[in-house]
Amino acid sequence: MRRLLMSRRSLRALWLALLATFCLCFALPASAQSTIKRPGDRPSYVFELEPHLALGLFNPPGYGAGTGFGFGVRGSVELVKNGFIPKLNNSVALGFGLDYLRYDGWQGPRGYCEQRVSGPAGVPICRRISGGADGDIDYFFVPVVMQWNFWLHRRWSVFGEPGVALYVQDGHFKFDPFVFYAGGRFHLTDNITLTMRLGYPTFSFGVSFLF
Repeated sequence: MRRLLMSRRSLRALWLALLATFCLCFALPASAQSTIKRPGDRPSYVFELEPHLALGLFNPPGYGAGTGFGFGVRGSVELVKNGFIPKLNNSVALGFGLDYLRYDGWQGPRGYCEQRVSGPAGVPICRRISGGADGDIDYFFVPVVMQWNFWLHRRWSVFGEPGVALYVQDGHFKFDPFVFYAGGRFHLTDNITLTMRLGYPTFSFGVSFLF
């Protein structure tokens, strides 16, 4: 237990360090002129590949709870080179991914009741239970999103991602009808970026490769 607590504290410290690094990059003065009002003035790519670390700060859907740590990958295919606002440097992509997280919370020793039926005198009776073990809970998330990009200048771009997600918990497939992420990229080169994403159900920090 002691080692587990130390491990989780180390992971939290790592995430704080990554966040501080990203914010420091954002604070640095841009070495290039703004490109947000120059449509098409951005790296040319068709596919974005983004391996990343994943963090769950909010209780996930289903019976899980607590803080989750893991890893995953995102892929985005550019659909529209010049996006919904003709006068701005924006584009639209279809994003999809797979994230694995292990959460340290649970819903109590009796587990989470997934299905109830009416018993004698109308008393509800639990018919199917998930979880119930005093331990970690594994989740797999499969998000599918519309990625709307804004290319601010040579060093920075930002995006919003509304969409849906499938997730797997305790061997059961579930569906989340709405997820949302907002993030940014710090461009190390035209085709390699540091990418941070904030949203629900997960946060992420990784490296993007634009092909």
